[in-house]
Amino acid sequence: MVTRRNALKSAGLGTLLLGPAAQAACPPALPAWARGPEGQRKADLGNGTFLNPIVAGDRPDPSILKDGADYYMTFSTFDAYPGLVIWHSRDLVNWQPLVATLQRNIGSVWAPELCKHKGRYYLYIPTKKTAVPGAKTTSWVIWADDIRGPWSDPIDLNLPKHIDPGHAVGEDGSRWLFLSGVDRVRLADDGLSTIGQPERVYEPWRYPDDWEVEAFSPEGPKVLRHGGYYYLILAVGGTSGPPTGHMVIAARSKSIHGPWQHHPRNPLVRTTSVDEKWWSRGHATLVQGPAGDWWGVYHGYENGFWTLGRQALLAPVTWSADGWPEFGGGDLSQPLRKPAGGATGPHGMALSDDFGTDKYGIQWNFFSPAPTESRRLARRDNTLHLQASGSEPSDSSPLVFVAPDQDYEFQCEIDVDAGTRGGLLLFYDHKLYCGLGFDAEQFTLHRYGTEHGKLANTYGKRLFIRIRNRRHIVSIHMSGDGKTWQRGPRGYEVSGYHHNVRGGFMSLKPALYAVGKGTVRFRDFRYRAFGEAVKGQQ
Repeated sequence: MVTRRNALKSAGLGTLLLGPAAQAACPPALPAWARGPEGQRKADLGNGTFLNPIVAGDRPDPSILKDGADYYMTFSTFDAYPGLVIWHSRDLVNWQPLVATLQRNIGSVWAPELCKHKGRYYLYIPTKKTAVPGAKTTSWVIWADDIRGPWSDPIDLNLPKHIDPGHAVGEDGSRWLFLSGVDRVRLADDGLSTIGQPERVYEPWRYPDDWEVEAFSPEGPKVLRHGGYYYLILAVGGTSGPPTGHMVIAARSKSIHGPWQHHPRNPLVRTTSVDEKWWSRGHATLVQGPAGDWWGVYHGYENGFWTLGRQALLAPVTWSADGWPEFGGGDLSQPLRKPAGGATGPHGMALSDDFGTDKYGIQWNFFSPAPTESRRLARRDNTLHLQASGSEPSDSSPLVFVAPDQDYEFQCEIDVDAGTRGGLLLFYDHKLYCGLGFDAEQFTLHRYGTEHGKLANTYGKRLFIRIRNRRHIVSIHMSGDGKTWQRGPRGYEVSGYHHNVRGGFMSLKPALYAVGKGTVRFRDFRYRAFGEAVKGQQ
């Protein structure tokens, strides 16, 4: 085993070709996270240092805004609605969700841009067309005069061929969106429409041909004005596929109109070995810290946990003597000093839900909902009433939320109407999920996005279900009273339930579902993380 590992490392392949059992047998020791609500991992270690990720779980394409002493950040939310939750921090490490800004399903949301101009907040939102009526491939804008809302209805900017808008203001006050490519388009002064057509403005730096990447894919352009220059920070190499592909590069210009000069030390961030803690690191934004120093926020996949999606990472940035930004932090597997000068606040949120308060949009989202989907929901007497829709999870919209931990379990008390089935899932999309559902007569087993068995239900129309996911091994447990539990008839292995297998750039999420004719009632939803998983990496 040791000889094989060394041979693979010398070939630049590291542990990628080692099987899961072999990797688990000799995991390298890693520092442990602090623990937040329900044992969820927390970046702030309480001693002046932090350990990435700053926001765990599926939080890709971070867009961050400094607004006085406050920081606001949002992420791609793809097919989950309400979407584009804005998170708030005062120290760049501890974050809490504030508000879901996007209520109407306009498509799969990719790489938004959050910015503020002349006192007004804007979100520029690229979407991919889905089967939901009204969804289309374009870019949109929504705006608000208060970050907490209300936010406007989406306005179509008619940009069907680009993603990843980055807002910029020229030296003459003109407003622009830089786009994938790298193209740009002029914005009207109010930021709510475009002028003319997108044009190519920069041919990005190219990596050596022998690097293992997914594709060239210039994307995520972010523009910063600093020290007499405009700096263009972007990603190339593809955001998925080989773990060594995604990277951060930079260019600069004296004018928003160019010409742009490559950073002489590109790339600034790149995963160079699959032995590293964080894979496919890229899509960065620079932001000034509370004390005036500089930091970069970007995303990456956690080694061994593709299923969690791309997570939000924070790294220090310095400015070189020749005026270029340089990223530090290495592979981010070790604690880093916290940004100085910030006010430490609470982090995250409890994911357990007694359904006594409304967490729709902040925690719970429908997956690819129809325009009237929210009418299926009602909360009464600490119970979530979910009206059934469709015949299986594959043609319904389950309620989902982002799982932040490597190992965790969740459970709920459920009862069903006659002719109705409800249950719990681990859900990636309509074609990839696993879990257990029941009606008054039968259990339905789900795996690989299919219904692969029906068994007699001896519990009746009320049941407690628990799903446990530890090292991608999923077990399902059932109880009639929530105290005495019986293991379910099947277990599952879900390490392949991720983008590189299925596509979509999403993550595996806990879910509630209801199908058939009536209503399913959910009570006392509980989430718990297992802390011992942080002692090593898979």
